[in-house]
Amino acid sequence: MLPVRRLGSSLISPSVRATTTSAIPQTDELLVSALKSKRLITLNRPKALNALNLPMVRSFYPQLKEWNDDKRISMVIVKGSGEKAFCAGGDVLSVTKSAKANDGSTVHKDFFYEEYQLNHLIGTLSKPYVALIDGITMGGGCGLSVNGRFRVATERTMLAMPETALGLFPDVGGSYFLSRLRSNLGMFLALTGYRLQGADVYHAGLATHIINSSDLAELEKALLDLPSEQVNDSRVDDLLKKFRPSDVKTFSLANELQLIEKLFDGKTLEEILKKLADNNSEWAQKQLKTLSKMASGLA
Repeated sequence: MLPVRRLGSSLISPSVRATTTSAIPQTDELLVSALKSKRLITLNRPKALNALNLPMVRSFYPQLKEWNDDKRISMVIVKGSGEKAFCAGGDVLSVTKSAKANDGSTVHKDFFYEEYQLNHLIGTLSKPYVALIDGITMGGGCGLSVNGRFRVATERTMLAMPETALGLFPDVGGSYFLSRLRSNLGMFLALTGYRLQGADVYHAGLATHIINSSDLAELEKALLDLPSEQVNDSRVDDLLKKFRPSDVKTFSLANELQLIEKLFDGKTLEEILKKLADNNSEWAQKQLKTLSKMASGLA
């Protein structure tokens, strides 16, 4: 069993101690396991679907920054605890409470500022970063995974950027990774908050690999067992591909791709709404209804 510690705790295995920052705030909600040059981070709020809060960000960022600068660390793996979620997003409750409070609280400002720093670091990390996005992966969970080099989905993955339903916009790097999807899928996902299920996450391009959830433990072991001198993007990619199922489901949106490419090709929301309104297909009218509901919430 890998040595495990709570970030900020004094219960640190000797093999990790030399690469640990003593100033990291203590939290039981982010766990680190170490095996030689590999580091495994586990988001540990299963009852909250591993939603990301400010203490977790403040533990995650300095630790990842230290590993990024440490030549002895070859790879970082991140996963969620439990079987329901990788990360259901940011801790909306604490952020909302802070924003509404009249007590000088700055949690709502600090959270986004520091979360975005973490997202940027993940996106620019100098070594392989593997996110095992098994289960619910939404909003901030996409920030912790899609910005990284390798994102491994399973049949249990449910991924979405639901911010428009909350009167917000797809953040955490969403304007970067969504805009690079084919056939205007990014615009469609950003505006509607559509939930991609299982293999759809892979077909859409938000996951780089897909495996069966029953193979997660074996994959994790295989990644951790890679000889340090062999850890590079190509080797990790080859290993992940070996776990690809032989019966990956087809893209459930395959029949709608042409419509998505055509109807969600607009420079303004009004332009897209008009295209949807002018199209008589049942699918287009359903999207129009969804977007009209979102827009009315912003009025």
